[in-house]
Amino acid sequence: MITLYGMSSSGNCYKLQLACAQLGIAHVWEEIDITRGEQLSPEFLAMNDRGKVPVLKLGDGRTLAESNAILHYLAEGSELLPADRWTRAKTLQWMFFEQYSHEPCIAVSRFIHKYLAADHPRRASLPALKASGEEALAAMERHLHRLPWFGGECYTIADIALFAYTHVAEEGGFDLGGFPQVERWLKRVAQTPGFVPMRDAGA
Repeated sequence: MITLYGMSSSGNCYKLQLACAQLGIAHVWEEIDITRGEQLSPEFLAMNDRGKVPVLKLGDGRTLAESNAILHYLAEGSELLPADRWTRAKTLQWMFFEQYSHEPCIAVSRFIHKYLAADHPRRASLPALKASGEEALAAMERHLHRLPWFGGECYTIADIALFAYTHVAEEGGFDLGGFPQVERWLKRVAQTPGFVPMRDAGA
């Protein structure tokens, strides 16, 4: 039995809940409230030196951090991680895009809007984050004009990775109305077998 440590209202952690549901992977979920600094406890830091969620812990005690690395591990041997060399590389391309060009803008904007006070200094970064986030959404929109999924013709962990924060992008101040292909894709993801919505831990 594997254990996943994360915060349910985090998109990076939700990726793993969705993947486990769709792959039928039994697991124990341990809720970690980052707003209370629980990820900085000595016990958690022993699993991930960076003090970040999520973390996967195997039955033999080995641990793995970084949401997309965990997604890759969980999906190995399944249809969510293509066996074809090219399709797998395209899947990874969009997962790298998600962590480099998408999550740092859209997820961070959501965090600031959702968790920080109205007078917090980090709110000064919101205009720049919005501009960069809209560039990422525009790139997704262009891709989805050509192909239905981010791995190509099939639903993959690239779609799970990008869905996690895109479907709550409006909580970060983004208007998805200008990205109709993205909106259609979000609906397609929500209709995939085994889909589960994000759980809000109440934080």
